[in-house]
Amino acid sequence: MAARDRSARRSPASHRPPTRSARAPWPTGPVTIPTGTVELVRDHDDPDGVTVLVNGVPSSHLDLVDPTRLVFEYMQQMAVVIERYGDVGGPLDVVHLGAAGCALARSIDATRPGSRQLAIELDTVLPELVRGWFDLPRAPALRIRAGDARAELGRLADAGADVVVRDVFAGDTTPDHVRTREMVAQVTRVLRPGGLYLVNCADRPPLAGARAEVATLRAAFEDVAVIAEPGLLRGRGYGNVVLAATDDPELLGSAPLARAVRSLPAPARLLHGAEVTAFVGSASPLTDPVA
Repeated sequence: MAARDRSARRSPASHRPPTRSARAPWPTGPVTIPTGTVELVRDHDDPDGVTVLVNGVPSSHLDLVDPTRLVFEYMQQMAVVIERYGDVGGPLDVVHLGAAGCALARSIDATRPGSRQLAIELDTVLPELVRGWFDLPRAPALRIRAGDARAELGRLADAGADVVVRDVFAGDTTPDHVRTREMVAQVTRVLRPGGLYLVNCADRPPLAGARAEVATLRAAFEDVAVIAEPGLLRGRGYGNVVLAATDDPELLGSAPLARAVRSLPAPARLLHGAEVTAFVGSASPLTDPVA
């Protein structure tokens, strides 16, 4: 789910001919799916791109020529963290909670050849439609499974993933059951030692939801960073806050990562260390309701 999106600069790979293209005829309007509707929208100013709307909300943008081009700002922010994780350019095992058009998974497949990815999508029909519309990587490079994010995460093996990405929304809201300490405990179980958890948290001032989520992550991980557009951090507007959590002491506090975040097409700010402590303030970790 994207609160806003702007055109991203083309990557050096943009001169390549298309490697992935639409295969099945695209619908001309909304298509009914079990959880609502899905629609494909083209922009005359972006002839290579298509936006996937789920229940009217922009949920993915795919560049049909360049899979590494990510238009949504929060995905750009996640990508610069993933780029610096582990062996640069090496394959990763990634779990995506929330799939939609699989834009980030498609980018990782292009930049990290040999990666194995699993995308979990609540809607039982959307994955089939997306695979028909776009030539996405095939299994085992990318598997798409229908089901609830937390329930399916609970079925995964221990220590099987390098990266877990949470991008789960119902409309413009993240369901409560994927935000709690108990949910994060499942994430840490599935991650390998030193693994990376990336969270897309859409919020509005005073960012109470994001602050509580950071407090929740800090209770489980050694290091947490917050990435967002500076105006949002100063209390202006509604937007996406990316949260990154890991036990790797070298990743999130590095100067190159902070510079990369500032150098994005829509410059962002990375909070780390004492800045994260100040951001959390008096917020408490989120927990499951008592039965």
